[in-house]
Amino acid sequence: KGIEEGIYQGIEQGIEQGKQQGQQEGEYRLLLRQLQRKFLTISETYQQKIQQADAETLLIWGERILEANNLDDIFK
Repeated sequence: KGIEEGIYQGIEQGIEQGKQQGQQEGEYRLLLRQLQRKFLTISETYQQKIQQADAETLLIWGERILEANNLDDIFK
């Protein structure tokens, strides 16, 4: 019984981790596309910064796009 519970918990944790990674990947891709559309080119430095950011930070940056005049406005 204990082994079964351990397996079940492992599966649940794996599913949750997969969901979080998928959400973060989606937010990363959307933010990058929005930035490219608004500013045309994104430096390698900013691309790396976006790639390393967590999901919450990506959401904050995504909201800042609406009022940003330049990339520095987003990543301040």
